Amino acid sequence: MRKDGRLPEQARPVVIQTNFVRTAAGSCLIATGNTRVICTASVEEGVPPFLKGKGQGWVTAEYAMLPASTGQRKKRDGIKKDGRSVEIQRLIGRSLRQAIDLTKLGERTITLDCDVLEADGGTRTASITGAMVALTLAVDKLMQEGMLLQSPLTHQVAAISVGVVDDTPCCDLCYAEDSQAQVDMNLVMNEKGEFIELQGTGEGRAFTAAELTNLLHYGQMGIEQLMAAQRQALGDAARHICPKPVLVAATGNAHKLRELQHIFGEYYNVVSMYAAGFNAAIDENATTFAGNAAIKAEAVCEATGLPTIADDSGLTVEALDDEPGVYSARYALMNGEGEGDKDNNNLLLRRMKGKTRRQCAFRCAIALAIPGQETRIAEGSCPGVLLEEERGNGGFGYDPLFLYEPLNKTFAEINEEEKNAVSHRARACERMLSIMKELNA
Repeated sequence: MRKDGRLPEQARPVVIQTNFVRTAAGSCLIATGNTRVICTASVEEGVPPFLKGKGQGWVTAEYAMLPASTGQRKKRDGIKKDGRSVEIQRLIGRSLRQAIDLTKLGERTITLDCDVLEADGGTRTASITGAMVALTLAVDKLMQEGMLLQSPLTHQVAAISVGVVDDTPCCDLCYAEDSQAQVDMNLVMNEKGEFIELQGTGEGRAFTAAELTNLLHYGQMGIEQLMAAQRQALGDAARHICPKPVLVAATGNAHKLRELQHIFGEYYNVVSMYAAGFNAAIDENATTFAGNAAIKAEAVCEATGLPTIADDSGLTVEALDDEPGVYSARYALMNGEGEGDKDNNNLLLRRMKGKTRRQCAFRCAIALAIPGQETRIAEGSCPGVLLEEERGNGGFGYDPLFLYEPLNKTFAEINEEEKNAVSHRARACERMLSIMKELNA
């Protein structure tokens, strides 16, 4: 047992209080045992001179121990910081730059300030762990303000100290242990268990390979606990860490967007073309669903530079030679009989009046456009029967008239989960997912 009652492999309790400084873009107070550090993130437009015009951002850090942070008053840093503070703030900056794709940050600078309120060992490692939380909250704010379309956070980062005290490998040293440690080591790691920085010194004696193995094992366990605490403190903002790749949906239809998000959401962060900054009109002048889907996907992909998915879908009725087909959304408008779902349905019912052959199908083509690559197409269909009157209050378009016989319900009567399991769009998306998996294999 150690002086504070912990086992050798046990880290100190950690508490992270987010949004501790309301004026900062992101902030937290992190307490590891009796060590307490305020970490803030400030965002400024622009980058240092050496990065101007390179299309990337910058993350840097400053570190200071406040006067009452130790038992004996520490003098404030003047214009010239003491060597230890400079070393530590460089470590913090290096570590957190490993968490972010600077090219996705844009030409802006995030400064991480770590101010030690109380020092009881491990101030640099607590600063790194807390700065990761502050950085994530700053990114969350940028995302909410529409300054960033996708999160630039590619890794989660945390740090902890380990060492040999009284010939025993130990995790997370307090000051009493650190001051007499035979071996002192700081570990900075990412969520994959990879090392970002490893600083180790035999201060009292050399250390063995077996001791090093124990120290690394204890450190990794401690960092895993710290990362769990980071995510718990961040709550919903933790989704910005190692985010899913962005996939733009080339649609202005809220119903379609929700379906695409439901289907592809496990693998991608699906955003609307408006969120991606595309607001131009697209001339869908092809005569096939696949042709129109490709036109939309390619137009948005070219404008945004992002992978884009687009669908074109509609209803085909056998007795009407597959009308309304590619004109499903503007069926009534093209025939001078109004516009919108209600007018489309009324026109279709009039043209089908008295007809006994009422087989129909919803058809969908999905196009995937990736910058610099050939557009991929996947298609799907769902057969049904066209009713003589509407049933159900859900769905949109022709859903109230489309009877899905296996369930004996219209698409307007089934819930979203049921529809997404059998719809024409779901079947086309399933084929598209297979194509995507092959591309990423």
